[in-house]
Amino acid sequence: MRICLVTPFAWSQPHDVNEHLAGAADGLRRRGHDVTVIAPSTRSADLHAGRRALQRGELPEVLAIGQALPVSRTSALAVPVGVRASLRHALALGRFDVVHGFEPGLPSLAYAALLEAECLTAATFVSPERLGGLRKAARDRLRARVDVLLATSAAAALAAETEFASDVSVVPACVDTDLFRPGAKQDLVAVQLEAAARPLLRAALRALDELSSWNAVCFHTKPLGVRPAIPARLRGRVTVRSKRRPHERAELLAAAAVFVPLPGGHTRLRLEAAASGCAIVDPPGSEVQPELITAAIARLGEDAAHLAEEAARGRRDAERESFTRLAEELEATYRALARKPRRRADERRAADATDRILVDLHMHTSASHDCSIEPAELVEHALSIGLGAIAVTDHNVFSGARETVAAARETELVVIPGEEMKTDEQGEVIGLFLREEIPRGLTFADTIAAIREQEGVVYVPHPFDRRHSIPDPATLHRHLSEIDVLEVYNARLLKEAYNDEALRFARKYGLLQGAGSDAHVLPGVGTGMLRMPGFDGPEAFLLALRSAEVVRRPKSLAYLQSLKWVAQVKEKVGDRLAPLP
Repeated sequence: MRICLVTPFAWSQPHDVNEHLAGAADGLRRRGHDVTVIAPSTRSADLHAGRRALQRGELPEVLAIGQALPVSRTSALAVPVGVRASLRHALALGRFDVVHGFEPGLPSLAYAALLEAECLTAATFVSPERLGGLRKAARDRLRARVDVLLATSAAAALAAETEFASDVSVVPACVDTDLFRPGAKQDLVAVQLEAAARPLLRAALRALDELSSWNAVCFHTKPLGVRPAIPARLRGRVTVRSKRRPHERAELLAAAAVFVPLPGGHTRLRLEAAASGCAIVDPPGSEVQPELITAAIARLGEDAAHLAEEAARGRRDAERESFTRLAEELEATYRALARKPRRRADERRAADATDRILVDLHMHTSASHDCSIEPAELVEHALSIGLGAIAVTDHNVFSGARETVAAARETELVVIPGEEMKTDEQGEVIGLFLREEIPRGLTFADTIAAIREQEGVVYVPHPFDRRHSIPDPATLHRHLSEIDVLEVYNARLLKEAYNDEALRFARKYGLLQGAGSDAHVLPGVGTGMLRMPGFDGPEAFLLALRSAEVVRRPKSLAYLQSLKWVAQVKEKVGDRLAPLP
């Protein structure tokens, strides 16, 4: 089977969900399946390699798509349109039998993958705390698209059942029993350290007063973990360490005799400790009575037989939670889903994708201060010269785009509503597929963020034309990963070298290429265009751009500029001669 596993968390950083996913991928590959992992990343090299792979039509074992975004219950950021388009392209390229998203209960890459997939789908929930970040409509959409819901613990299953009002099956959380195994044990207590666990920590450390030969290591698995206050009497016997990566935890737990987890904490850490032969101290009611932890550690330290018995039992339990068993259960789940009747992809959509239209992505109407084209005239002219779609991108105003959309409503012309915003001394940015006006004068970053809030497409016009306001190189490179489309042909540029420079830049960094007339008079419309497949929204638009061709029909720039000046003079004279009210 061809299987796609998708995580919302950066593959370049240690994370418990990624560890679970990596183990599942390895287990499924050992069973003969073709597995691709799709993940965001914080490394530019990973993102560049992912973009190149998609351009070549290849799918590596791990494909990086998009910068890692904050993922939590308070996340308000949607997956950028460009990332969704790359994801959609990867899913189409892979022709997967199953797409399996991990922790999709939050706005994330995994959530988007499950919505975009046109094959069988599965969702796995790892932590109850990562549920509850979706609005009701988004939650209903996800549930309608997912064929089976899974969870790695009873607590996560209960939370998912409550959230989605559906049955959830529990699968093994899993641990690498080869990496995590008992070592030469010391009189050592390992304590999971988090900000909310200070009473637990104090209780664990009090046990050292009764066990004079024992030491403790307090470790955290998250960046910038807390630094607890160590009592003066225990200094030298208690250390605090960061153990974010599996091999670091394996080394510590192999030597530790006792592990004290957070009540209700990560299942994976408990399994790692059990596999390492640690006796786990988590007595019922310890959240209310932390002194129960003190007593439990003291008993283990004083009774070697009891300590050995608890360690052996934990190791036996952990061996039943192997990635081999997880792969077996996932395979059985996928095969059961394969027997489910499902609809094939719509053939009409495939046929439509081959129909190409001419698209001009940059033009203006009378809403701009330097243009006199009325929206209705623009629609009529575009239809008369054979354009299939246009983007109206007036300067710092959205009314012209809105009026043009209304004027084209009863025609075959597709109008992309947009706006060309002047940023705060950092050039201009065009937003396509907007719903409302974005003010001028924002920073380059804030302008992009405003476009993203409307789920629009970020289009950078004439990026190297020194006669226009353009972003400086530092700004352009800083926001490179956030640019959806770079304009490589603008018909109004005085020097063709500016277009050539933009084309080289786009090819170097693998950016989608745009083209437009930047027309301010009707004869200029269509002098710069793309020939591309038809589209019905921003995601389909970005996918269609991958096979677009630039079409150049230049006219004399002096002629077009003179028409613009004449129109501006007529407008000024007309205003001056207009009768008083």
